[in-house]
Amino acid sequence: MIFKRGRYSGFLRPISYLVDLVIIHVLAHQFFDINFEYLNYIIFISLAWIILSLKSNFYEIYRFTHAAKIMSLIGKQGLIFFLIVFAFFGFYNNVESDPWAIVRYVLLVMLYITIIKFTVYYLLKKYRLHLKGNLRRVVIIGLNQKTDQLRKFFIDNPEYGYDLLKTFNLRGENKDDIQECFDYISTHKIDEIYSSVAEINNRDLVKLIDFADNNLKILKFLPDNKEIYSKKLDFTYYGYLPILSMRRIPMEEPFNKFIKRSFDIVLSLFIILGILSWLTPILGLAIKLESKGPVFFKQKRNGLDYKEFFCYKFRSMTPNPEAHLFQVRKGDERITRVGKIIRKTSIDELPQFINVLKGDMSVVGPRPHMVSHTHMYAERIDKFMVRHFIKPGITGLAQVSGYRGEVENDSDIINRVKYDIFYLENWSLFLDIKIVFQTIYNAIRGEEKAY
Repeated sequence: MIFKRGRYSGFLRPISYLVDLVIIHVLAHQFFDINFEYLNYIIFISLAWIILSLKSNFYEIYRFTHAAKIMSLIGKQGLIFFLIVFAFFGFYNNVESDPWAIVRYVLLVMLYITIIKFTVYYLLKKYRLHLKGNLRRVVIIGLNQKTDQLRKFFIDNPEYGYDLLKTFNLRGENKDDIQECFDYISTHKIDEIYSSVAEINNRDLVKLIDFADNNLKILKFLPDNKEIYSKKLDFTYYGYLPILSMRRIPMEEPFNKFIKRSFDIVLSLFIILGILSWLTPILGLAIKLESKGPVFFKQKRNGLDYKEFFCYKFRSMTPNPEAHLFQVRKGDERITRVGKIIRKTSIDELPQFINVLKGDMSVVGPRPHMVSHTHMYAERIDKFMVRHFIKPGITGLAQVSGYRGEVENDSDIINRVKYDIFYLENWSLFLDIKIVFQTIYNAIRGEEKAY
């Protein structure tokens, strides 16, 4: 729905549609005279843009929406818009147009729309922060660790525009009665109610749902997920029967799979042809001169669906029987002088772009472990196997977040799994690009655990 009920501005979304369509059609004037084709273009593109936006949720941006999510929406919208525009000019081939002019037109349209979108997004943040406008009055029902984290989030992030008025405690000696909560919510004109599932019994839960429905209050729940690092449930229907899936993996969608694979192929070809083609002979000579053995080191790792594959690296250690059993440790005597340099700069990982081109790996994803370590962690670390729902990567969210290299204790691998699960449930092309640039920056700056 373009117009929505509630306390959001009823005009913001339709104004956004209108502004974007004006940009699209004003910039398209260069291809037309004031004639029948231009009118057809306006009608066709307007309908296509609106339908596309409704299907892709392009304008479904809220105060809690992350900037990475906005960039992902813009990327998808821009790609499909590009195809729609080319389809129009292919059908109306009597309209003289240079293909590169159309490409420039689409890029310019998406650039202007991106600038406006982020300008509005950040202006609204400043408006909430400094002028205290566009605020949502909220309460929290239930007192535990999860609700305390939410309370801190509201207090520490005033730019999101949540005005927390009260937290109700439903347990203990000084507990609040559920009816007292309702009276307070009605008296103080609360907009949103956040309730802990773990802190409310079934009888009060039913009352709370009925109260929210009957009083037009937005009700949201905090799940009790102490045993789960990340749970992003996918809600679907089998006929009329509602079904909850444990998680939704964006990369399983055909379009997203195509985008990610295209990104992998383009980047791996660039690295292989542009860097490895001349670096390999030079580095290979240096490796050979220092120690006997092959230039490349290959080792079995577990990948997608737990299948084994050979992962390639530049050899950085002297050949030894422990290479497939023990991780590299700080000050490891097995590492050669050349190896220290290439490991410190992560150059030893570059041959893995061959794995990416072959389809065994992706540029970004969970880092694969040695087979022996994978078996060990699978038995010891909860949710470790979830990482194998997607292809392993040369770099990953865990690695750029400080969890790379040697696993010194269980907390290292637990946090690595936490970030990997977050990545597979929240993947976007923009997130991949961000991780790649962060990896390059970290390699240039140097990392403490790069040894």
